[in-house]
Parts: sequence; structure tokens; C-alpha cells
Amino acid sequence: MNEQTMSNDELIGLRQKIDEVDEKIQRLINERAGYAVQVAKAKKTQEDNPIFYRPEREAQVLKKVMARNESMGGVLPADKMARLFREIMSVCLDLEAPQKIAYLGPAGTFTHMAALKHFGKAATTVPLSTIADVFREVEAGSAMYGVVPVENSSEGVVNHTLDGFLSSDLKIIGEVELPVHHQFLVGEHTKVGAISKIYAHSQALAQCRQWLDTHYPNVERVAVSSNGEAARRIKNEWHSAAIAGEVAASEYNLHRLFENIEDTPSNTTRFLIIGREAVAPSGQDKTSILVSAKDQAGALIQILQPLAKHGVSMTSIETRPERPNKWAYVFFIDMLGHIDDANMQAALAEIRPQVKDLRVLGAYPKAVI
Repeated sequence: MNEQTMSNDELIGLRQKIDEVDEKIQRLINERAGYAVQVAKAKKTQEDNPIFYRPEREAQVLKKVMARNESMGGVLPADKMARLFREIMSVCLDLEAPQKIAYLGPAGTFTHMAALKHFGKAATTVPLSTIADVFREVEAGSAMYGVVPVENSSEGVVNHTLDGFLSSDLKIIGEVELPVHHQFLVGEHTKVGAISKIYAHSQALAQCRQWLDTHYPNVERVAVSSNGEAARRIKNEWHSAAIAGEVAASEYNLHRLFENIEDTPSNTTRFLIIGREAVAPSGQDKTSILVSAKDQAGALIQILQPLAKHGVSMTSIETRPERPNKWAYVFFIDMLGHIDDANMQAALAEIRPQVKDLRVLGAYPKAVI
């Protein structure tokens, strides 16, 4: 039955029920917010430097929301229900202590989208020009947390982020996995039939190469610093288009001429949340370490064997030059599990005597939504 086949009285009755449910939801959200305020007061009373954002707690809540939704046969998909709760939690956290989040800008980038996905729209997000600036802002305490890209499933690792950890004591406290869907955007002044220039970040151009070759083979492609910058540039240009994400379209009031033009539909970017405090186990965690190996044969095997011996699953390994030393390298390794797990402790205890240095970059909840 739909609105066209319902009687007017039946339709009015359903809308009244929706109004009644809305009132209950509103009352319960305010009740939840009240408890959040009480938690904040307790923390301020009991702790000298209280930490209000707890990644492990939020991950646990979101996982419970998704599990409950599945068990009750919810009409909404579990991930969309979790996103609704993400925003409720964001507003409640803002009542406890407003959160300032630095990210690689400008506004409208996929990193901006990742920040909003992880912290919710109640957080105050601050765009910065470089990944190094994000690290500095968090180190200085000017921002509570930072969001930086670390790898893309199509284009690989983001070296500037890995290099940031070489000179920083900041910790990884969370991760975000964001499906990357590129939109072909035009402005209100664009003459669609006369597009002669397409702006985008170099990675976006690479990720949409086949689509561009098919639809705009002879149009100039201009690489810029970010997709957000691409969107900003075309706002008042009549002959240009941009490749960017949904947030950029909304931020700069642009029209989606074509949607989801990426060559690989499963294209995903992983982002790291950086902060200053350690994170307790959530039940489903990752641990990232930085290892400076000795200059000797079999150095990498000496790192990997203890992981296998103690049943620690490695999810990725990347190599970067160990500056300023020539021909020396460090390894960035991601593993499943928390640093407090017994098998993780045993494996790292065996690795440490075999290497020049081993630093735990962070133990944090796996991405939930």
C-alpha cells in the first residue's frame, strides 16, 4: 500500500504515529544528552586532565548499535543506523567538551569527509595546508586530534603521512575507511558543451583516467593540490569542471553532472586519527609500529618471524628511508590486535633485541563504519 492507494484518514493516522515516535525520539535524545553532561561533570571532578573523547568506547557503542539492528531486523541497514548514532554521539560529545579537529584541507576534500564521518558534524573541523601542519597543530595542542590520509587501495601509500611519524611523538588513536566516489562537478556559470579544462588532484585524475579518456579525451586535465581546491576554482569559471567528492559539491554549491566516475568502484582510502593519548582495547583493534632495522642480512626476516610465531596477523608493511642516514630504512607495520594482548607483547619482546629501534605508533579500534 502507498500514499496513492491509502484513504486520507489512514494517511493522517500514519503521520500522527510518526509524530508520536518523533516526540519519543526527541525525549530520549535529550535524556541521553543529560547523561553525557553528567559524565562530563564527573570527569572534571575526578580527573586533573580529563579525556572526553574515548575512541574505544565509541567503537564499542557503534558495534552494539549495528548488532542490535541486525538482531531486531531493522528496516534501516545497520551501517546507516550506526551513522545516525554517530551524529547523536557527536552532539553529546560537543556538550561535554567541544572537539577541534585538524585535517588536510581545504574544505571539501576526502580528508574533510573522513573527519566528519569519524567525529560527526558537531565537531569543529579546521582545514590545514599540509600533512606536516596537521601534525604540528595537534602536537602544539591547538587541535585535539588530526585526520590524515595514509593509503589508497588503487594508488598506494601516502608517504608524507608516514614521514610525519618519523619526527613526531603523536599516536594513532583511530582509523577511517572511506569509499572514494568521484563526482564530475560544474558550477552555475559552466557552459557544459564548452568544457575545456578539468581540475582535480593528481590521484583523482589517475583514478578516473579511463572514464576521462572515454568522455573527455581531448580536454586539458589540470592537477591541483586537492579536490577541494579543484571545486573552489571552478565556482566562477564558465569553461571548467572539477573532479571531487560530495562534500566539495555541497561546500561550493556545485552541480553533479556525472556521479561515481572512478574507474574502480571499490576504490577506498584509509585515514588515520592522530592524537596524544593511548587508547584502551575495544575488542577489535589494530596496532601500528615503526621499526628501524639493523643493516644486516635477514633483517626483515628477524622482524617477521616472531609475529608469525606468536600468531600476530600483519595487515600491511611499508618501507621509508631513515633520514638523514644513507641507505638505511624503517618499516611501518600494521597488525591485528591490541598492544596489551599477550601474544603481541611476546612478539614485540622478541623483535626489540634484533633491531635498532622499535616504537609503538598506536593501538586503536578498527574502523567500524
